[in-house]
Amino acid sequence: MSNRHGTPIWYELMSKDPLAARRFYSDVVGWQIDEELPAGATMDYRMISAGDGLIGGVFRLTDDMCRQGASPCWVMYIGVDDVDACVAAITSSGGSVLLPAFDIANVGRIAMVSDPQGAAFYVMRGFSDDDSRACDPERAGHGAWHELHAADGTKATEFYTAKFGWGKSRGVDMGPMGLYQLFSLGGRDLGGIMTDARFPRPAWLVYFRVDGIERAAARIALAGGQVIHGPMEVPGGGWIVNGLDPEGALFALTGTR
Repeated sequence: MSNRHGTPIWYELMSKDPLAARRFYSDVVGWQIDEELPAGATMDYRMISAGDGLIGGVFRLTDDMCRQGASPCWVMYIGVDDVDACVAAITSSGGSVLLPAFDIANVGRIAMVSDPQGAAFYVMRGFSDDDSRACDPERAGHGAWHELHAADGTKATEFYTAKFGWGKSRGVDMGPMGLYQLFSLGGRDLGGIMTDARFPRPAWLVYFRVDGIERAAARIALAGGQVIHGPMEVPGGGWIVNGLDPEGALFALTGTR
């Protein structure tokens, strides 16, 4: 992919029950998720479409993965110029390799890593020359905001700006919770980084855009999930809601009221 180094390019749900996840997110976000696996598939991976293009996939967690500690969650992919060089830079700065770099035929080269504080994500270089449009804040169903809940927001900001070329945008004073540091790429804000001891461990939280935040929040409960925060207005006039899907995976939505 020819996306600029540091661009979020894909979103992946790790799920024990992909068909149940398909029903939930289709109802809540309006995604189209594959019901059947392609002929000859060697693993259970189902594509997620926002209607105007692919934005991610649902990966089935096996029983063995769960016994080893894996649990349902969302993970984002960051596009990079060179996967191996990026992994080396991450580990040299205190990060860890969770899944060593490998190639997927006709897709790209990927590795799963964590930052020095333990937040997990993928780095990827796609083989296609086409840009990924998974991250597009103006389009319903696409990734719109990327929020890191860190043990130390200042150190996390230093790490990510150095590794991915992100710029420090404005900071928002959150009172007792400290600074919410916005970061940008190519002049566009992509998300924020904050110190947050409320999270059980440092993690990235992706916000997907929906049309009508209150209607989407109501659909979460109707589809068997749980609203844990919001709907709440945020600076700039947008609205957000945080929820848990039926398997307990944390996700977030943003949109107008």
